[in-house]
Amino acid sequence: MTPVAAVRDYLARFQLPADPASVGTALRASGELVTDARVRSVLEDLRAESEGAGILDPLLALPNVTDVVVNGPDRVYLDRGKGLELTQTRFTDEAAVRRLATRLAAMVGRRLDDGSPFVDARLGSGVRVHAILGSLTDCGTCLSLRVPHRKLLTMGDWVAGGGMCPQAAIILQRLVAKRRAFLVSGGTGSGKTTLLASLLSLIEPNERLVVVEDSRELAPSHPHCLRLEGRPANAEGAGAVTLTDLVRQALRMRPDRLVVGEVRGAELVDLLMALNTGHEGGCGTIHANSVADIPARLEALAALGGLNREAAHAQVAAALDALVHIRRIGPRRWVEEIGVLRPMEGICQVVSAVRFDPDGTCTRGPASGELERLVA
Repeated sequence: MTPVAAVRDYLARFQLPADPASVGTALRASGELVTDARVRSVLEDLRAESEGAGILDPLLALPNVTDVVVNGPDRVYLDRGKGLELTQTRFTDEAAVRRLATRLAAMVGRRLDDGSPFVDARLGSGVRVHAILGSLTDCGTCLSLRVPHRKLLTMGDWVAGGGMCPQAAIILQRLVAKRRAFLVSGGTGSGKTTLLASLLSLIEPNERLVVVEDSRELAPSHPHCLRLEGRPANAEGAGAVTLTDLVRQALRMRPDRLVVGEVRGAELVDLLMALNTGHEGGCGTIHANSVADIPARLEALAALGGLNREAAHAQVAAALDALVHIRRIGPRRWVEEIGVLRPMEGICQVVSAVRFDPDGTCTRGPASGELERLVA
């Protein structure tokens, strides 16, 4: 047992506070040499274990960090936009990782134990945390922490940083101004939410935005934005609030724009119906490898909401105007393609309107004329 663990157990056994006197007493009881420096060091370690994200806090605070992942006690990685980097941070043992994971879950009222061995939640700081216990992995308890963007990117920032070319910025600005309904697609960590927040910030301030999310991440710079967040069931299996519930509630809140932060389930049906009944300019994000893959993904999600294939494609064709795909390769993220939906024999297909290469080259596709009419 490490000295810090011995001190922690001693304080818990005798219900003593974590102050210098009690820590000194605990160190003596465990046979450790007691000095002022040693007491301060143990106190700092104890506080790190009981506050925030513990020893991960310094990593989360580094500039440009988007993710911190823990694969057991000896492998802690961070991502600063160049892929995952192994850090020098180490936990003392597997029990220390599990204690941190359990405490992070408890901070947001969630349970993490052998009966409920994984959890996905958002901390008060906005950091999204996923934890899974070592009983389900081969390397011990794993943590994945996603850091929200500290700065809202403007369209100018996207262009200056190489995330989109000026032509793409103009098209996207016009899509928003013309109240066209669209989805932003991309892989995990590609920047879908960041891009959508930038686009929502372009909406006129006199419009009312109602944003529905499973875990609150979208934070557009807009004076009239209501953000609704789903809630999982409690330990007794009660109290869950699904995105489907929230989309239905949002429709009663007089939204000018209905936004679903990430479309991932049966809530798609309610969103499509809303977009087909006068709620123009709605938008959201969806996981997909390319714009061409989106119809199949939407069809599968609509099936969860009870729509058959024909009904799903009919709803999609009538509800959505454009699809925007953002791609990430290594540290580079850029708006790669904008497509439009075309019904063909009852099935929606995506036709490319314009494609943007990383070097800024812009290639017009077969549906470029349709896109021009949408944004005219």
